[in-house]
Amino acid sequence: MEQTFTWKQKNKLFMGIVLPILITQVGLYLMNFVDTVMSGRAGANDLAGVAIGSSLWVPVYTGLSGILVSITPIIAQYIGAKQNKKVPFAVMQGVYLSIVLSLFIFIVGAFTVDLVLQKMNLETEVRTIAKDYLIGLSYGIIPLFVYSVLRSFIDALGHTRVSMVITLLSLPINIVFNYLLIFGKAGFPRLGGAGAGYATAITYWIIVGIAILIILTKVPFVEYKVFRHFYSISLSNWGSILKLGLPIGFAIFFETSIFSAVTLLMSSFSTITIAAHQVAINFGSLLYMIPLSISMALTIVVGFEVGAKRNPDARQYTKLGIGYALLMAIVSAAIIYFFQEPIAKIYSTNPDVIELTSQFLIYAIFFQLSDAIAAPIQGALRGYKDVNITFIMTLISYWVIGLPLGYVLANYTELAAFGYWIGLIAGLAAGAITLTWRLLIVQRKSSAVNETL
Repeated sequence: MEQTFTWKQKNKLFMGIVLPILITQVGLYLMNFVDTVMSGRAGANDLAGVAIGSSLWVPVYTGLSGILVSITPIIAQYIGAKQNKKVPFAVMQGVYLSIVLSLFIFIVGAFTVDLVLQKMNLETEVRTIAKDYLIGLSYGIIPLFVYSVLRSFIDALGHTRVSMVITLLSLPINIVFNYLLIFGKAGFPRLGGAGAGYATAITYWIIVGIAILIILTKVPFVEYKVFRHFYSISLSNWGSILKLGLPIGFAIFFETSIFSAVTLLMSSFSTITIAAHQVAINFGSLLYMIPLSISMALTIVVGFEVGAKRNPDARQYTKLGIGYALLMAIVSAAIIYFFQEPIAKIYSTNPDVIELTSQFLIYAIFFQLSDAIAAPIQGALRGYKDVNITFIMTLISYWVIGLPLGYVLANYTELAAFGYWIGLIAGLAAGAITLTWRLLIVQRKSSAVNETL
């Protein structure tokens, strides 16, 4: 990371950070994408089972990993303020905390998964596949959460290309093990959709191993001497991480869990409807990697500039990020509109699933504009370490406005399953509007504080 003085310099630095993040996010997401696509090739029940399993896992993972995302602005501000000696201690405390969170999730999941699945109106085979998928995935929880911390450290230094390389190296392995375990090739058992969970867990162990090796051997990471000294657990430092991370984690949880909640509510519809809904959500989420990556890049650059007390530069980066997100939203909407059926055919060969998916994808177009505004603003606010109000706004937008509206439309109008999607669109729009208002307030306050120093 370095100080910039012109729009051209900022654009070059920002794109140098955001493009590797985008490739990394797409690569990580492709693991879920591959799970869904390859499970769909195994059968509609496998696709539905993995859809239900993912709907239970994704909000838990994203919410708790969101807590660990707080490591990024913490380290970015340390570096901006030239307090590099504090970095390795913060990273190690994050690693310790990630392991504790992993064990907590593992234990809670062991006692609750059966209860949750049994309360859902699912076919027996779909329920079994969902459970087995989650069991396989659980073996990768610890390495996944540890990697979240290590990646935050790597990205906060501005070396987002390293995270990109790690992901690109591991993705082919995920595909290979999916092929072997889902379809029972080369002497491996045929596990169907459940095999995707085990394949992804194996990949998570490979990712964290590569990250640790790079941090221990490559410049500039080796200069911070992470893993060279195992500090004692600092509950006060955990408190600092959690104070910043919990609102981030809850905000991400409420944002992602609403999609999972809709999928679970759709268990009252047919297996074909569940499968088609999941396909549309899966592809829409793939496109969401663009504004999400811009959001993550903004957390880094805004955190760096705020740490150095350069608020005008922080505002310029925010405008740059939102501008790029809006441009890409238009492109994403066009892709969905013109290629509905070909997109659906990537996931399934079932004509009923393809037809219904094409209809759901039309609604996904309207997600793009709201995401292009809300996601980058959330990233900028995290760079300012402003997270509490964002959490409240997210809760209200998605769970007070979006989900109830969707439930009413789905159950009391002829819209049926499409009613949930209209509710999601309304919730996302409300979030975009309120977050914009919050960003303007935070920017004014930050500038006023610096002027008085």
